[in-house]
Amino acid sequence: MINQIDIKTRERMEACIQTFHNNINNIKTGRASPTLLHNIYIEYFGSKTPLRQVSNIIVEDSHTLKINVFDDSITSLIRKSILNSNLDLNPVLQGKDIIIPIPRLTEERRKQLIKVIRGDAESSRIQIRNIRRDANDKVKRLLKDKIISEDNEHTSQSKIQIMTNEYIKKIDCILEKKEKELMKF
Repeated sequence: MINQIDIKTRERMEACIQTFHNNINNIKTGRASPTLLHNIYIEYFGSKTPLRQVSNIIVEDSHTLKINVFDDSITSLIRKSILNSNLDLNPVLQGKDIIIPIPRLTEERRKQLIKVIRGDAESSRIQIRNIRRDANDKVKRLLKDKIISEDNEHTSQSKIQIMTNEYIKKIDCILEKKEKELMKF
């Protein structure tokens, strides 16, 4: 029973870390990366289709992305979708391709992005602590129902706390790495 709680807790904490990592990877650092466009969807044949399924996204150089569209008829739709996204990108049509210049980050914008990332990190830490609280509550219920002993409760809560500290350190490492990446360029 306690092992199941530990496993579920670890899975939930891992999912939280993955979500945080994905969120901050979508923050542009002034460097061209196809992952910037992974959340762009196009209305194609009546359904929302990811941009990467209807085109190739190529890094031309460190500040330019090139989109090779498979179907020329949706080039303008792709451009509109990119413009309507909150990425602050300005795609330019060049024949049947779309060129996206990635602007360099100003010092002010870098600091804003760092604040956003720190806020995301704090939200993730709070989620981790909430997961810890839920797990500890389950362990306490097991003690209350006399399924486990007090020693097992203390041992389990210690394991959960160690796990919590481990995942909060992971968040801090990811945050530190992203901050360095932002300040580097």
